[in-house]
Amino acid sequence: MRDYYEILGVNRGCDEAALKAAFRKLAMEHHPDRNGGCEEAAGRFKEVNEAYSVLSDPQKRAAYDRFGHAGVNGQGGMGGGAQFHDVHDIFNEVFGDVFGDMFGGRGQRQRSGPARGADLRYDLEITLEQAYAGAEVEVEAPATLSCEACEGTGAKPGTSPTTCTTCQGAGRVRASQGFFSIERTCPRCGGSGQMVMDPCLECHGHGLVRKHRKLAVRIPPGVDDGARIRLAGEGDAGLRSGPRGDLYIFVSVRPHDLFERDGLDLLCTVPVPMCVAALGGEIEAPCLLGGDNCDGNCKITVQVPEGAQTGRTVRVKGRGMPSLRSRQRGDLVVELFVETPTGLTARQKELLRELAETCGEQQHPKAAGFTGKAKRFWENVTGQA
Repeated sequence: MRDYYEILGVNRGCDEAALKAAFRKLAMEHHPDRNGGCEEAAGRFKEVNEAYSVLSDPQKRAAYDRFGHAGVNGQGGMGGGAQFHDVHDIFNEVFGDVFGDMFGGRGQRQRSGPARGADLRYDLEITLEQAYAGAEVEVEAPATLSCEACEGTGAKPGTSPTTCTTCQGAGRVRASQGFFSIERTCPRCGGSGQMVMDPCLECHGHGLVRKHRKLAVRIPPGVDDGARIRLAGEGDAGLRSGPRGDLYIFVSVRPHDLFERDGLDLLCTVPVPMCVAALGGEIEAPCLLGGDNCDGNCKITVQVPEGAQTGRTVRVKGRGMPSLRSRQRGDLVVELFVETPTGLTARQKELLRELAETCGEQQHPKAAGFTGKAKRFWENVTGQA
């Protein structure tokens, strides 16, 4: 007997893809229906099929590689009536992606049954306050729904679909074509197995209509920008009484005038009077959380340390965003912006001058350090010149 690898024209180390490609090419070339019933072509076709049936099975291939034909004796031949089913299965596997549902494989037969509806997407924009506290938001989303007038049958109320006379309700028809028994979707009913003789006026016989629905969506506290909320069974209706798809709500959080989110923390820049920054004291900062030190206007008291500079931050524990997955809360991070007073009176200017005259390097350490660095820079530039 000829070597199976030689029959298919592949080497012993070839992968599954190369094996299938070689078989597909040779099977198409030597198929009896393409060679007018030539006995030589039929014999060659059986030989190709036998080789592929062994080498495509990992266990049989391993046995063949080790013991040759003796290792697969009786497993690959074309003798016996049961081998026609093997040929049919092999062709479904190898040629199914080329010929679609011409070869009635298991996957193709399922097309005539119930089909799940499509998933839908809805983009929802919410405020930071809603993301912080959680909310119930009403959305109006389009979807394909089962027609209420005909209850999804597609037939005019008072009538019913009739069984397709071509496929007798099976949704598929079978015909013999040469060596194979070919099964395909029924061309008359489209695979549904039924025919609508008097269509519904609302859905025009489709059984489905496109409508907008109002749905209440629960936004959990702590939801972040880009989060996705799944509403099971709120997508498009399925075909032939199949299950509905899902609706996915994609959440985006609108930018806030005061706060910027950083994970669970809330960042906020608050102006501080120069005198408060110099002497230390208290200021009011906005917050999104009630409780201690926070009044009904969502303000919280923040302690400003003495000598605070612009950019200094004060962290208020537990005043940030809640976590979706735990009881943890982030912090409120208040960035101080020291504000220079404007519109001073003559007396106020006089007082500031007196203050300036008494202040030295100890009161302006950063200025003193900067002056030293600048002086060295100018000396270097002058020396180079």
